[in-house]
Amino acid sequence: MTAAIELADVHKSFGNHQVLNGFSLRIPQGETWGLLGPNGCGKSTVLNMLCHLISCDKGQIKLLGKPMTMLGVETRSQIGFCPQRSALYPDLMPAENLLFFARLYGLSELQSQQRVAELMHDFSLTDFSSTPVKHLSGGWQQRLHLAVALVHRPTLLLLDEPTAAVDTEARLAIWQLIEKLRDEGTTILMTSHHLAEAERLCHQVALMRDGKLVAQGSVSDLLARMPDQAVAKVQTEDVSSITQRANLMGWPWRHLGNDVKLFVPLSLSLREIWDALGEAKITSISLQPVTLDDAYLELVGDAASLPTLASKPRHRP
Repeated sequence: MTAAIELADVHKSFGNHQVLNGFSLRIPQGETWGLLGPNGCGKSTVLNMLCHLISCDKGQIKLLGKPMTMLGVETRSQIGFCPQRSALYPDLMPAENLLFFARLYGLSELQSQQRVAELMHDFSLTDFSSTPVKHLSGGWQQRLHLAVALVHRPTLLLLDEPTAAVDTEARLAIWQLIEKLRDEGTTILMTSHHLAEAERLCHQVALMRDGKLVAQGSVSDLLARMPDQAVAKVQTEDVSSITQRANLMGWPWRHLGNDVKLFVPLSLSLREIWDALGEAKITSISLQPVTLDDAYLELVGDAASLPTLASKPRHRP
């Protein structure tokens, strides 16, 4: 199957700052992928390249099977982009914004009117027909952003943090809109800082750090890369005793505030874990499955600020 997006050994620098350093990614048509990583790792730069807003210094980029250097108007018209920062006209009404971008993409007057009416209905924007965009809440502006990206019915949709700075209710509504597009077979690449967002919406997740791809796969694939499949969260004032016992047991751990996270075998019960920690003073302890948050911290987290997980042999308590 022809890939919708292919990046191979892509490099990009701005002055002396290298943003992308050999980044590679391949996304099949019809799949939704999440691109995750810390601020400054190059996520938005990747999307800007795919939108032909900037070029790479080295490497190869293909969209819908064609090199970026050979993209014609027809191929570019198959791409929709929802940027992180507002690209709307604040003094225009929602329908006027949609109509402007529809004509910009080459839709006829009749096609534009029909598409605008359709999107106003589908995105529940009709109640705001007479409201200038500048008076809409952040959540409704973000809905309109997504509608604008879809006005020309693209087959490839690029979303740069589509739910940034919106409230929980607006986030859930936007998630439902993206789910509908995903289920209809639209190819979607989205950046996000919400791990729950990627876990809910994406077929596959790609993790970035320092301008490189460090891991990719389904959520279950990434969780399988964790050293164990359960997390014991321990609240204690005696952190050193807990970590010493964890080291003896060969349990990887992380110290976060007054909590210590222990990565333990799934087969262990809470009582067995408690007993294994011996005489350490424990305020509370809970047991939960490994989450995408845990996998993210382990695979992408800053090694300078997050303790490295131990890799010692495991022992039964």
